[in-house]
Amino acid sequence: MYRILEKQDLTPVIHLWKVEAPRVARKAQAGQFVMLHHGEGGERIPLTIADWDRDAGTVTVVFMEVGASTEKFAKFNAGDAIDDFVGPLGKPTEIEKYGTVVCVAGGFAIATIVPIARAMKAAGNRVISIMGFRTEDLVFWEDRLGGFSDELVVTTDDGTYGRKGLVTEPLRELLEKRSVDRVIAIGPTVMMKFSSLTSKPFAVPTIVSLNPIMVDGTGMCGACRVEVGGETKLACVDGPDFDGHKVDWDLLMSRQRAYLAEEKSSVERLHGKCEGGCHHA
Repeated sequence: MYRILEKQDLTPVIHLWKVEAPRVARKAQAGQFVMLHHGEGGERIPLTIADWDRDAGTVTVVFMEVGASTEKFAKFNAGDAIDDFVGPLGKPTEIEKYGTVVCVAGGFAIATIVPIARAMKAAGNRVISIMGFRTEDLVFWEDRLGGFSDELVVTTDDGTYGRKGLVTEPLRELLEKRSVDRVIAIGPTVMMKFSSLTSKPFAVPTIVSLNPIMVDGTGMCGACRVEVGGETKLACVDGPDFDGHKVDWDLLMSRQRAYLAEEKSSVERLHGKCEGGCHHA
């Protein structure tokens, strides 16, 4: 059992856990993830590591309520424990002194980009960060990401906070006006796709973190297959970081829609709305 030492509600639907997991904390690096599981028949949930403290033996993860399992996890509090907390999994993000690095994050992927921005800054890079949200109510960790950034741009789709628009707009402006050596884009698949398409004409290496459907997180099930440069890769063991200019985004987005009916059904059952109306495989 892995005890939750601290819980924070960063927004009404985005939550932070600080978990007692000393063996994971000892090996964790920026860009890696853990697999969470609780209860018999419970879903395995991949979450990128948001922070760690090797001395205290703790690992921090952030998740958003997007389905039945994350809704259940949102009800856990400090002092509760979960059955499994496996990691660190995946390859860490490559950290070097590149020069100017633009870190682009969408939604709760801010938690993923923070340790990467921190590591890039520590390696001697100039870090420019762009963080985007649908609306002001979902904004969190602005100060935290800003602490590791030489410049920070905040956007919201509806203009309720920061600059109105998508993250690709300030990204394009930076690429047009500045010398950029590397782009790191993490967030919803569609956001990573268009960030990659934005940077491609400028020939700036662009790294994305792919989080498609993962089941076991160890490469045995093949559920997280992605096509990169015409080759089949497994996001969990070959990634999660890949060259965004080589990802077959249309195939990836198609595969992510494969279990929409099952996901909807699980939420319906959770809320007791399954009397003859649930979708089944």
